[in-house]
Amino acid sequence: MSNHEAYLAQVADVIRDLFDEYDGPISEETTAGNIPQWDSLSHVRLMMLIEQEFDVRFSTAEVQGFKNLGSLIEAVAKRKG
Repeated sequence: MSNHEAYLAQVADVIRDLFDEYDGPISEETTAGNIPQWDSLSHVRLMMLIEQEFDVRFSTAEVQGFKNLGSLIEAVAKRKG
């Protein structure tokens, strides 16, 4: 398993914990539009949980630029080296 795949698995775990009613697919293409419970408040909570999970920090501009989970994972990967 590559780091990228491992990061996706960790992000999926965080999402399933936060959105405990969601049992659908989670992939790099997943966006807020795919998960009914993912609203603006839960987006902030999700970003905080991801930052805690990976011990990273994202700027507001970065968070606004994430188009899907793939771009979020790329940002994590860059920070983790």
